[in-house]
Amino acid sequence: METSRFKRIFAAKSLTLILVAIVIILFFYIMNSNYLGNDNIRGILNAVSLSGTIAVGMACLLIGGQVDLAAGAEGCLAGILAALMINAGMPWPLAMIIAIAYGAAAGLITSFLVNVLNLLAFISTIALSSIYQGIIKVLTNNQTISVSNQSFWKLGSTNFYGIPLPFIIMIALLVIYGVILSYTRFGRSIYMCGGNKQAARLAGMNPKKITAILFANCGAISALGGVVLTARMHSGTPTSVIGSEFDAITAAVLGGIAFSGGTGSMFGCFLGLIILTCFNNGLTVINVPTYWQTVARGVLLILALVVDVFRERSRLRSLKASKQSLTA
Repeated sequence: METSRFKRIFAAKSLTLILVAIVIILFFYIMNSNYLGNDNIRGILNAVSLSGTIAVGMACLLIGGQVDLAAGAEGCLAGILAALMINAGMPWPLAMIIAIAYGAAAGLITSFLVNVLNLLAFISTIALSSIYQGIIKVLTNNQTISVSNQSFWKLGSTNFYGIPLPFIIMIALLVIYGVILSYTRFGRSIYMCGGNKQAARLAGMNPKKITAILFANCGAISALGGVVLTARMHSGTPTSVIGSEFDAITAAVLGGIAFSGGTGSMFGCFLGLIILTCFNNGLTVINVPTYWQTVARGVLLILALVVDVFRERSRLRSLKASKQSLTA
C-alpha cells in the first residue's frame, strides 16, 4: 500500500515538472519562434550537458545529506590539468583519467574535512573552492590554455544523429546512477544516511564511509564534466566551470531532491535540468541582458529552495500523521 502511494506521489511530482517544462518551452517559443530551431535545440543540449553532468554527482550528495560548493572549481581545475598534460604530449585518454583521479582525490579531501575534522560541508567546500580557483590562476596565469589535439576535440564535438556526445554522456550517467539509487543496496543506504544517520548506524551502515564515497564520486564526475567542456571549447578556461555547481543544485532541488537529504530521484533531477536550461536559454534567445539573467537565476534558486522547505514540511507532517495513525 505504501509503495503504491509512493508511486502516485512520484508520478504527480513528475507530471507537474513536465507541465512546467512545457509551459516554459511554449512561452519562449511564442516570444521567439527560433527557440525551437535546430541550432538552438543543439545549443540547449550542449548547455545542459555540463550542469547535468555535475548535477549527477551533486544529486547523490544531496540525497546523502551533503553538498559540495567546490564542484565547479574542481571541474575547472580538472579541465585545465587535462589541457596542460595534453599540450605536454600526454595521450588525451590518459590525461582525462588523471584529471578524473584528481577530482576523486579532491572529493576525498573534502570528506576528510567533513568526516574527520567535523567541519560543515557548506563552509569547507567554499574554502576549497577558493583554493582551487587560486591554483587555477597560478597554473594558467589567468589565461586561456588552448589545446590543438583534434582527436581530443572529438570528445566534446562529436554528434550522433544530431545529438552531441556530451549530452549522451550526461544521459548515460543519469541512467547509471538512477539504477544505482533505485535498485541497489548502496543506493538505499544513501537515502537512509541522508534521511537519518543515526538510524543508518543502527542498521549497520557506515555513514562516514558512504559520505567519503559520495564526495569522491562528485569530484570525479565534476572533473569529467570539466574535461569534456575543455574538449568542446578546444581550450581550458580559468572560469569555464566555476559556478556551475549552483545550476546543478538548482536543478536537483527543482527536480524534487531535498536539500536536507533523504529524498529525490535522478529522473526528477533530469526534469529539473530541462526546466533550468530551457529557462536560461530562453532568456538569452529573447535578448534579456546578461546581468538580468544572473538575477533571474538567483531568483530561481531561491524559489527552488523555498519550494523545498514547504515540500519538506509537508513530508514531515505526513510522517507524523502516519505515526499517529499507527499508534492509534
